[in-house]
Amino acid sequence: MMGRINKRVLNLITAGAAAFLMAGCSVAKTSNNNGTHQDKDIIKIGVNMELSGAAAGYGNAEKQGIQLAANEINQAGGINVNGQKKKIKLIIRDNKTAIATSASVAAQLATKDKVAAIVGPATTNAGTAEIPNITKASVPSVSPSATDPSYTLQKNGKVQPFVFRACFQNNFQGENAAKFVTNNLKAKRVAILADNSSDYGTGLAKAFRKTYKGRIVDSQTYSEGDKDFNAVLTSFKSKKIDAIYVPGYYTEVGLIIKQARQIGIKIPIIGSDGMADPKLAQIAGDKYATNIYYTTPFSTRVAAKNATAKKFMTEFKNHYNVEAPTFSALAYDSVYMIKTAIENEKSDDSTKIAAGLAKIKDFDGVTGQITVNKTHDPEMPIAIEEMTNGKVSNSFSVE
Repeated sequence: MMGRINKRVLNLITAGAAAFLMAGCSVAKTSNNNGTHQDKDIIKIGVNMELSGAAAGYGNAEKQGIQLAANEINQAGGINVNGQKKKIKLIIRDNKTAIATSASVAAQLATKDKVAAIVGPATTNAGTAEIPNITKASVPSVSPSATDPSYTLQKNGKVQPFVFRACFQNNFQGENAAKFVTNNLKAKRVAILADNSSDYGTGLAKAFRKTYKGRIVDSQTYSEGDKDFNAVLTSFKSKKIDAIYVPGYYTEVGLIIKQARQIGIKIPIIGSDGMADPKLAQIAGDKYATNIYYTTPFSTRVAAKNATAKKFMTEFKNHYNVEAPTFSALAYDSVYMIKTAIENEKSDDSTKIAAGLAKIKDFDGVTGQITVNKTHDPEMPIAIEEMTNGKVSNSFSVE
């Protein structure tokens, strides 16, 4: 998921902060190859996360998954580093959903705190901002939810050596949503209403258009913060469409669903993992959140067949007294991917962890079996959830 940064937040970034970010980019293009080294008894893992600002809902869900994983690992004795058990020490910092802050947080974690690895950020833009500083320090980062296809790649097309993610790309989501609309919903006439605030919504819409076999009757966009969608929805209603594809985040999509249902649009509304949050139904209203579908890397119904996922869901519910959300599951897997890399490489040196992350194969994650490919992207399953009366009522595995 996750490419958007709040435009209002961007407008508040000062010229000095922007200059700092550009300076960081100019001096941090290559790794120093030395990496960071850990203390005798602990392994420091940094968390660069959106805990306030526009993406705080996602960031705080990911923080919960990170903390649960670290607590579990520590209670089991820690991470095995060449025969020695070492406990995880989390160093959690808020990037405030701001690119300049994300860059400075990454520099602090990598060079001052000397963490072995970083989990986060949640969004592609904040994640991209940290890349120069983690590369300079040779510290790997695993984002639970940065989904832009170019996130793990340099401008020349080569892989970013210290950048990894635990989620699939936007184009994979858009393609599978189109297949589902074509094959499962049998929708022959579709309208698209996409978030144009970032590459997240526009990238998903592009992938959907490329794969969808029916007719796209109309295609419109909206911006982050928009609240009135009645005009465009009324236009859609007059065009005899079979479904609406709405790639975006729960904040706006919840309102779109509510307003669509209020004017009598009852057809399926399909979206992306940005909808995979309980707040979607809170905004839309339970009675309106019916005949809703979205792509997701983690479905509780699909996961119920997976022993690793079942254990996670039970422990999450016991710990936080709520059902485990998608972004907590992705973050939980991110921590265990770092653990796996350390144990496979028999080293907690940050450069060795990066090498270990690149070699992960058939990792048994909460979100399914994961293999990291040559572009540092996980090859993993995707699911589609259906929502009825504000609750997940069905799920579909997509091949």
